[in-house]
Amino acid sequence: MIDDATAPAHPDTRAQRVLVVVGIVVVAFNLRPAAVSVGPVLDEIITGLGMTSTTAGVLTTLPVLSFAAFGALAPWLARVLGLHRITLLALVSVVVGLALRSQTANVPLFLLLSLVALAGMATTNVLLPSLVKLHFPDRVGLMTSIYTTSLAVGLTLSSVLTVPLSEHFGSWRWGLFAWAVTALVAALPWIGLVRHDSAPDVAARGISLGAVARTRLGWGMALFFGFQSLQAYSVFGWFAQVYRDAGFSPGTAGLLLGVITAMSIPLSFWLPSWAARMEHQTWLIVGLVLCYPVGYVGLIVAPVAGAWLWAVLVGVAASVFPVVLTLIGLRARTAEGTAALSGFTQSVGYLIAAIGPFGMGLTYELTGGWTVPLIGLIVLVVPQLLAGLMVARPSYIEDAIGVRTAG
Repeated sequence: MIDDATAPAHPDTRAQRVLVVVGIVVVAFNLRPAAVSVGPVLDEIITGLGMTSTTAGVLTTLPVLSFAAFGALAPWLARVLGLHRITLLALVSVVVGLALRSQTANVPLFLLLSLVALAGMATTNVLLPSLVKLHFPDRVGLMTSIYTTSLAVGLTLSSVLTVPLSEHFGSWRWGLFAWAVTALVAALPWIGLVRHDSAPDVAARGISLGAVARTRLGWGMALFFGFQSLQAYSVFGWFAQVYRDAGFSPGTAGLLLGVITAMSIPLSFWLPSWAARMEHQTWLIVGLVLCYPVGYVGLIVAPVAGAWLWAVLVGVAASVFPVVLTLIGLRARTAEGTAALSGFTQSVGYLIAAIGPFGMGLTYELTGGWTVPLIGLIVLVVPQLLAGLMVARPSYIEDAIGVRTAG
């Protein structure tokens, strides 16, 4: 029997459900700016802080490493502190990290404060599917559509607006600081929601990550998520620089990156609901993932002439991400199972993803160009596709583990 230690003490009222929806939407908006806003002004950060290329590679890899390390702790923290309390604390961590890092001139401190912000992002990243399953168990597809759309909007705006904000206020520091303000706004609904957590129960038994690790479903989800995130964070971390090296201005490079992220806005709203209605998601996964190699080959062959088209194709491929998040909710029967599957999927997945941005930067430094790094991303589409096919058909993590559920 699974006892949902994170459940509200009493059924949600209409006002509480509205507040939960608002809270989920504003949290989702703030899940990517701390990571994505760095890429468009990376040259300015390197110059302003005297950062080496190797350290810049560490900076672009920090998001995935943080999501791996802190995401694994999120299900336990939710049981101990309460799902809403830990969400609020995570948002406070984002605000503090983003605000302070934008003002420091010290490279190690800049990295440390980035880690503080990313730790908060990692925690909420893991818990959002569980929040959806807890409050809207019969609306997983719809709610995932809503929050992944908000995530895509936040991702797009942070990639497009960071450079204009930096230019308007006269420094890249204020371009980064702006996203601390949006995170502060996101924390407000959760101040009201913490009152509806049940009493923390340290002794509450949940599904352990070790139990998930002994299942084919757990590893299939982790690999699919991992290789998708590897692709995405390589793009977010380096493509603005790829475009600048191809001859585009910083502003245009930011817009091209914005096109990639903007593609996920309409697709994020549509794909999760569609995926949830499908008996299996095989052809949806195949169609989306195969857009990656087409876009990458185009970028190698005609980086300037076809730049906008290749950006659209890479953006379509990256929209497999909301499908992965939908599958996390669909492959569990309970909020507790969702939290465990999400925690394992994202912690292991982001360890895999860390190879991408760091490896892309290292390969660029060794070869002096972007052709070899892009070929590497093309090769890694193969395991991503195979992992996606592993989880495309219906199954449940509780059944795989052998855990009985209530009801």
